[in-house]
Amino acid sequence: MSNLIVHGGTPLSGRIVPSANKNAVLPILCATLLTREPVRLVGIPEITDVRKILEIFRTLGSEVTVDYAQGVLEVRHSGTVFDPERHHLPEEMRSSIMLVPGLLARFGVARIENDVQGCTLGVREIDPHVEVMERFGARVQRRREALVMRVEGGLKSNHHWLDYASVTTTENFVLCAALAEGTSTLMNAASEPHVQEFCTFMVKLGAQIEGIGTSRLTVHGVRRLGGTEFRFAEDFHEAVTFMALGAITGGSITVKNSAPEQFPLIDRTFAKFGVQVVHEGGWSHTVVDGPLRVRQPFTQNILQKIEAAPWPYLPVDLLPIFVALGVRAEGSAMFWNKVYEGAMGWTSELSKFGAHAFMADPHRIITFGGKPLAPAEVESPYIIRVAIALLMLAASIPGKSTIKNAAPIRRAHPRFAENIRALGAQIEWVEGD
Repeated sequence: MSNLIVHGGTPLSGRIVPSANKNAVLPILCATLLTREPVRLVGIPEITDVRKILEIFRTLGSEVTVDYAQGVLEVRHSGTVFDPERHHLPEEMRSSIMLVPGLLARFGVARIENDVQGCTLGVREIDPHVEVMERFGARVQRRREALVMRVEGGLKSNHHWLDYASVTTTENFVLCAALAEGTSTLMNAASEPHVQEFCTFMVKLGAQIEGIGTSRLTVHGVRRLGGTEFRFAEDFHEAVTFMALGAITGGSITVKNSAPEQFPLIDRTFAKFGVQVVHEGGWSHTVVDGPLRVRQPFTQNILQKIEAAPWPYLPVDLLPIFVALGVRAEGSAMFWNKVYEGAMGWTSELSKFGAHAFMADPHRIITFGGKPLAPAEVESPYIIRVAIALLMLAASIPGKSTIKNAAPIRRAHPRFAENIRALGAQIEWVEGD
C-alpha cells in the first residue's frame, strides 16, 4: 500500500506545467494499434496505466521506445500479433477495453476480461461497449472468464445513438468507425476536451471525422491510417487541481493553460467559494481575498449547488476537488454527482479531519464548511481525485496527516509529490502494509 505523509499548513505557491491528460493519452495509445506506420508522441506521462499499455504492446510484438525523462514515445505495430488464447488484456485497467477495436480491425478477434475495471466509482457496465462492437459486425462469445469477439470481412459502418454520453464508448465507436467500410454516425456522443484531443489525433492519423466537440460525430471510414507525430495538451484536470491546492492552502499556484476557453464553468464554480481565476498569457492562477467562503444564492432558503455531469457540465472528475474547498469554506453547499452512484461515499474520511459532511443519497453530499479541522490519518477509496481531495485538506491543516492507499494518484499524475514539493509542500511517499 502506498501512503502519503503530509505536513500541512504551508501556503503553496509557484509555477507549474501540468502533464498530459490520462484520459486523452490512453485512448490515443490504443488508437496506435490501428496503423502499421510509426507514431511519435510527445509529452507522454510516466504513469501506471501508460506503463501497462506499453507492456501489452511489447507482449504483442510491437516496437516500443520510450524516454520518460524527455516525454517521448515512439511506437510501431508492424510486427504485432494477437492470440485470444494466450494474450489477455489487464483486468485492473478500464482503458484496456479501448484496445478491442484495434484488435478487431487488425486480427478479426479480441477479448475482454470479465472483471475489467478502473476506479471504484460504482457499477461501470461494459454492455454499451459490447453493443458498439456488435453494431460494427462483431459476434460475441461469452466464456466463463471473458468475452471473445470476432468479426469476419472487416468492420461495417453503422448509425448509433448512445443511451448515455459515455467518453470511453464514444472513443470506442470512433476507433471502430475509422477503418470500417462506409460512413458511421454517433448521436449523443461525449464531447469532453480529452475526447476532442483524441479525435484530433485520429484526424492526424488520416481518419475522417466531422463534428468534433459536438454531440453528433460522423466518421467516414478509410482503407488505412498512417503515422504521425503528436504533442499532448496540458491536462485541465491537473490545472484545476494545482490551482485549488494553491487556494485551499492560502497560496497561489500558476499553471500553464493553453485552453482557457474550456474554463468558464470551472471558473464560476471556483467563484462559488470566493476564489477568482485569472487567465493571462497562456497561464492561469487563483486569487483569494480573505478566507474561503461559500457564496450565498440570491434565491432564499436553498443551498449553493455544484452539479457535475457530462461535458459541457462541470466534469464529475473534478467534483471531489470542490468538495475539499467546500469543507474548508465557511457556509454550506450541496454537491451532486449526476453520473456515478459510488463516487460520494467517502464522507466518513472527511469526518476524521473534523469536517462535517452529510451524504444525502448515493449521488449527493452536503458540506457544512468552516469547522475547525485537525490533522488525521485517512484512507482513500480507489478514486484518483478523491485521493487528491484528501491530500488537499491535509495540506491545508497544520500538522502531520497520512493519506493511506493514495496510489491512485500515480495512475494520472506523474511526479505529483515531487511537483507539489517544489511548490512548498512537505510531502513524501511511504510504503505501508
